[in-house]
Formats: sequence, structure tokens, C-alpha cells
Amino acid sequence: MFRIVLLAVLTVLFSCISVFSQMTEKNAGLGNIAVFAAEETPVNPGSVTVARLHYGGGGDWYWGNSAIPNFLKFVRDNSNFPVDTIEKTVQIMDDNLFRFPFLFATGHGIMKFTAEERERLRDYLGNGGFLFINDSYGMDKNLRQEIAALFPERELVELPFSHPIYHCYYDFPNGPPKIHEHDKKAARGYAVIIDGRVVLYYLYESDIGDGWEDPQVHNDPTEKRTAALDMGMNILVYALTH
Repeated sequence: MFRIVLLAVLTVLFSCISVFSQMTEKNAGLGNIAVFAAEETPVNPGSVTVARLHYGGGGDWYWGNSAIPNFLKFVRDNSNFPVDTIEKTVQIMDDNLFRFPFLFATGHGIMKFTAEERERLRDYLGNGGFLFINDSYGMDKNLRQEIAALFPERELVELPFSHPIYHCYYDFPNGPPKIHEHDKKAARGYAVIIDGRVVLYYLYESDIGDGWEDPQVHNDPTEKRTAALDMGMNILVYALTH
């Protein structure tokens, strides 16, 4: 098991939050089609916050309503991070998008971005933001097309098992864990990389999001749920420190 020195992590974390607060002001004029008004989804600038991405296209972006609260409680209980355990929801064109350094997207169906959303999401990711996409099952073909449209000049590459995302907090020497069988293929992690930094991480044939949910939802064994939560911690730590 590998651990980052938490004082260093927190220093970078608060730096990231500060930068994103400034970026909110810069991007405030880019539109507002928020699901909730800003005052209904307050952001604590001193805490780790994870926002669920409400994307278009008809996919079930809302899948797994216990996943993020359980994950955030795990982060709170297994690190020194100050954590906001209340799940937030955000759309790409919301005024407060840039106040969330970490976005989580999941589902089974179609994910689709408009041209305006692609431009804003590229700006978000290019300025320190991070998007984690968890394929709960059935998103792969459409999602790859959408990522190619989002970054036509970049490839979606598979990360080697030596990549820091698999070792920055807990150790995953064999890459991402396999939580649900689905097509019985190996779990794989793909990324879009800008200037050496992963800005978009796509987890395929693993589904750690289901592993975050309440135990009775999928009846996964304890070791599977622990692996899912541990991998989530790695993704979050990487996103906030690189």
C-alpha cells in the first residue's frame, strides 16, 4: 500500500480549489442551464467536493444514487481530507462548473455534448479540471465517439499499470479492479492526456461506481466493494494532486 504525504496533498488540494474559484468568475458569462440554482448546491471551498455530471443524450446520468455519498464518506474516514459528503449535480453550461475540480459521470446509455458544451468542457479540462467516466455498462461505443469529438487532436490511450493513478494512494499493480462481470472482459482504464496530465479517465469493464453503492443494491462481496472504493480514492487523489 502506497500513501501520499497528506500535508502535501492538502496543500495542492487547497491550491486547486482556489484556482477553480477564480475560474468560476472567468467563465460566469458562458451560460447557465443549471439543474439547481447555485444557492441550492453550495460549494464549500475548504472541502473536497465531487459533482455528478448531468450530461445530455438520454443516458441515465443519475444512476446509483448511493454511490457518491458512500464514496465521499469513505474518503472522509480513510484520509485527512476535509470532505463535503453531500453529492452535487452540475451541467457543463452551469455557472458554477469551474468550482468543481472533480466530475463523476456514469450510466448505461448515450452521452452527448453540444458544440458549445464541448468547447466549455475542453476549457474546464485544460485548466485543471478532471472528469472520471465510469461505464456502468453499454456506454463504450457511443462514448468513444463522443470523446473523439471532444478531443479530435488527441487519442484515448490505455494507461499502463505503472501509471501513478494505480499507485498514488492504494496499490493496484494489476491495474483497475474488476467489480462486475458484464462481458467478462478485463477491466481497462483509458485516458485523455494534456501536457503529461490525465484530464479524463475512462474506466471500462470494471464499474467501480456499482461497487460504491449500498451493499444490498448489488450484493457484492466486501472485498469487491473495498477494491472499488480504494480505486476511487486513487482517482480522486491523482486528480487533485497532478
